[in-house]
Amino acid sequence: MSIETAAAAEATVLAQLGGMLRELLEEYGLDDTEITMDTTFHDDLELESVDLVALSGQLREHYGDRVNFAKFVAERDLDEIIALTVGELVRYVVASLRETA
Repeated sequence: MSIETAAAAEATVLAQLGGMLRELLEEYGLDDTEITMDTTFHDDLELESVDLVALSGQLREHYGDRVNFAKFVAERDLDEIIALTVGELVRYVVASLRETA
């Protein structure tokens, strides 16, 4: 995959993930929050574990079994989960989709 294709795939997934996150954030009145590759789930978006479970459901609904969020999180320790960025998840989704294409 070329750099341009990878960047386009990341931009597409970032937009899709941003929409999913805005749905979650709408509940808290934060749906206008800017979401970038550097946005953290914990510090910037203030998501809690229940929100990550909801996000997992949205990912499964959108991508099916091609993206396993539970596996992605299980491979990290608590500090890594707390520091998790949107970009890390975007890159994981892109890699998962590429593997299952």
